[in-house]
Amino acid sequence: MRNKRTELFVGSFIVLGMLAFVYLAVQVSGLAFTGKKDTYQVVARFDDIGGLTSRAKVAIAGVTIGSVESITFDKELYMGLVTMNIDSNVGNIPTDSSAAILTSGLLGEKYIGISIGAEDDMLENGSEIYDTQSALVLETLISQFLFKSDDEG
Repeated sequence: MRNKRTELFVGSFIVLGMLAFVYLAVQVSGLAFTGKKDTYQVVARFDDIGGLTSRAKVAIAGVTIGSVESITFDKELYMGLVTMNIDSNVGNIPTDSSAAILTSGLLGEKYIGISIGAEDDMLENGSEIYDTQSALVLETLISQFLFKSDDEG
């Protein structure tokens, strides 16, 4: 009797551990069990997206206001075209706002940070943010430093 009770306890402990692992994996991956929020889409073009991925967060002042829907290549302008889903309750972003691809921490994940402009007109569904700043790619900075110091020496 005591042996079966121990086996039941160990089995339930393993099942709870596996459920906790699945929950943690879903949270880290950015997937959610919640329903789809009401959003509107905004696009922006960048020279270099530098590791930005779909489902990356879009933030203003460090607060997440949306996510990246898709990243495609604009064949005419040779730029990365990023489509973002912005929460509809954040409908007061001026049209002259700027978007930059930022890094969370030194080597962390990439996300889009929006800096607010001063225009009276607001972004709507299908609007474009024209003032953009591409990602800061660490490899490019290192190679520029090496080649610049090599030219001096």
